[in-house]
Amino acid sequence: MTPASVSDYRELARRRLPHMFFEYIDGGAYAEVTLARNVADMQALALRQRVMRDMTEVDMSVEVVGQKLAMPVGLAPVGMAGMYARRGEVQASAAAAEAGVPFCLSTVGVCTPEEVAAGSGTPPWFQLYMLKDRGYMKELLARARDVGCPVLVFTVDLPLPGARYRDARSGFAGRGLSGQINTAWQGITHPDWTWDVFVNGRPHTLGSVAGAIPQGRSVTDFLGWIARNFDRSVTWADIDWVRQIWDGPIIIKGVLDAEDARDAVKAGAQGIVVSNHGGRQLDGVRSSVAALPRIVDAVGADLDVLMDGGVRSGLDVLKALALGAKACLVGRAWAFALGAGGRPMVSRMLGTLKSELATAMVLTGCNRARNADRTLLDAAD
Repeated sequence: MTPASVSDYRELARRRLPHMFFEYIDGGAYAEVTLARNVADMQALALRQRVMRDMTEVDMSVEVVGQKLAMPVGLAPVGMAGMYARRGEVQASAAAAEAGVPFCLSTVGVCTPEEVAAGSGTPPWFQLYMLKDRGYMKELLARARDVGCPVLVFTVDLPLPGARYRDARSGFAGRGLSGQINTAWQGITHPDWTWDVFVNGRPHTLGSVAGAIPQGRSVTDFLGWIARNFDRSVTWADIDWVRQIWDGPIIIKGVLDAEDARDAVKAGAQGIVVSNHGGRQLDGVRSSVAALPRIVDAVGADLDVLMDGGVRSGLDVLKALALGAKACLVGRAWAFALGAGGRPMVSRMLGTLKSELATAMVLTGCNRARNADRTLLDAAD
């Protein structure tokens, strides 16, 4: 199948990846109500078609926290991407750099900041989960700073992981002999993935935090250890602690409430990501795109507002921009593409988003992405 949309990349990833890894990407928390809302609420927004306007030139570039993006898209932090394709974070970062958009490396990525920077030629944005071991976190922040990571994305909506039923059903969270047998069987039945990732993609550790984790564990065991060591005591005051080590821009990811957004401004953040963690944390909350307008109205002039969740096309990107986002982060879209075929597929997917965004801009009469506003949306009569 030649992929033409994000749903096509999803299907290709489903075929190629072991079931438990596909379900880890695809699933959400609990009954997945919020996961569904993210997509449904985005689809419900109507763009306003305009005609007879000179659209000879279309400028998709935007500036986010002082960094110019070729289009208003970035690759969101996705954990364990190195299990979807050989050294997956390096491949995805290279595709992003080629497209002129940022790649954000997850704290629980397989590859380290050093490997991603060296392998892709571009230091990634770095996403931070705060662990209880502050000494190690200080060391990790210093490593990200020293490798040249230009932006810190501090994810604050995961003091503990939400329950993800699909992971339990797929055997992803399995332990002991039965878990080992399940993992082995899923690898045997997906030989392309086994050769690419299991055989040639080692080491299979969570590179950034591997030094803080007891040795001799599988990747899924690592996640269990990480979950027990997330620091639930973090408050806005901890931004000052981060600032002692990090002097670059800080984006707070996981904001869904206008009051929290105002607190991010007070804490000195340069940006926020309106996000419900892709529907993977507190199920039953509003979608990201539904929360976006009130947050933009509350703080949009004080910092850069980004959004993730439910973005499946370039048309969705324009809808988010119309509601006040400076840019969108996409997570599942690039994870599916990576799982479907590594860097070439991620590059192709980004090209698809760019083409879709250009079409949407031309047909709504928006010739500059940075000028998108709510007049691009067709409000109900």
